[in-house]
Amino acid sequence: MMPASLENKYIVISPVKDEERYIGTMVRSMLRQTLKPTQWIIVDDGSRDKSLQMITEATVGNKWIRIVRIDREAPRQPGASVIRAFIAGFELVKSTKFDFVVKLDCDLDLPPDYFERLVCKFNEDNVLGIASGQYLEDHGNKWTPISMPFYHASGASKMIRAQCFADIQGFVPARGWDTLDQIRAQLHGWKTRHFPEIQFRHLKPEGTGIGFIRTNVMHGEIFYLTGGGVLFLLLKVAHRLVKGKPFFVGGIGMLWGFSKCWATGKKRLVNHVEARFYRNLLNQRIWNRLSRDHKDRRSAPQDSLAG
Repeated sequence: MMPASLENKYIVISPVKDEERYIGTMVRSMLRQTLKPTQWIIVDDGSRDKSLQMITEATVGNKWIRIVRIDREAPRQPGASVIRAFIAGFELVKSTKFDFVVKLDCDLDLPPDYFERLVCKFNEDNVLGIASGQYLEDHGNKWTPISMPFYHASGASKMIRAQCFADIQGFVPARGWDTLDQIRAQLHGWKTRHFPEIQFRHLKPEGTGIGFIRTNVMHGEIFYLTGGGVLFLLLKVAHRLVKGKPFFVGGIGMLWGFSKCWATGKKRLVNHVEARFYRNLLNQRIWNRLSRDHKDRRSAPQDSLAG
C-alpha cells in the first residue's frame, strides 16, 4: 500500500511535436516512475516525424496513458502553441479529481523517483504552489545543472497544486507563460521554487529548437511582456554580451526583442500590480547579489603588509 503521504493524485499533460529523437527515452522514464500519474495525456500537436507512431507503440497496454492528435501544419513554436496543446489535453481531464497537474515536455529523462520526491515536497509545505526539479544539459559531454532563480520552476517539468492552478486560472497561451504563472501564484500567497537536489536531464538544450539568436530575441520579448524593469534588463544584456550564445550577439538579440515590443507599445501580459511585483522581485535579486558579494569580500583574507 502506498504511504499516506503519497496518496496524492496527479495528472500529466505533455504537448509533443517532432520529438522522435527523444520521445522513447521520455516514455521509458515515465513508465518506470515509482509514483505514477492517474492519467498521462500526450497531445501530439501535428508531428511530421515518427513521434506519434513511437508514442503509440511504446505506451500500448497502459490504460492510464491517453494519446490525442491535433492535426495542423504549423511549425513548432515555444509559448502559445505549446500551451494551446496543453489546454486541449487539460480539457479532457479537468472534471476529474486530482491534487496536482503537471506540464511535462517530451525531451526529458526523469529519474524513477522524480514525481514521488516532488509530491513529498508539496506534502511538507502546504503553501508550496508550483515546483520542479533542476534540469541538467549536456555541455561538452558533461551534464551541467542550469542555474535558475530560486523561485523559478522549470517550464519543461512543472508540478502545480490544483488549488494554485485554479487561483491563477491556468496557463496563458503566450510566450512568458512560465513566468506569469509564478507571478500570479506568489500574489495569491503561494510559494514557487525548484529543488536543486531533484534533478532531471533536458535532452535538447535550450535554443536548439528555434536557434540561439531567436531564443535570445524571444527572451527579450518575454521580459517586456512580463513587466521586467530596465535596470535588470541591462544587467541581463551585459551578461549575455559576455557569456551568451552566441557570444555578444546574444545580448544584442535580447535587447532587440525588448526594444521592439517597447517601441510598438505591445500589450503586456501583466497588469500594473503584477508588473510592479515582478520588478520588485527582480530588484531584490540584485540587492541580494550585491549583499552576498560584499559579504564575500569582507570575509576574504587580506594581504598582510608585515614582514
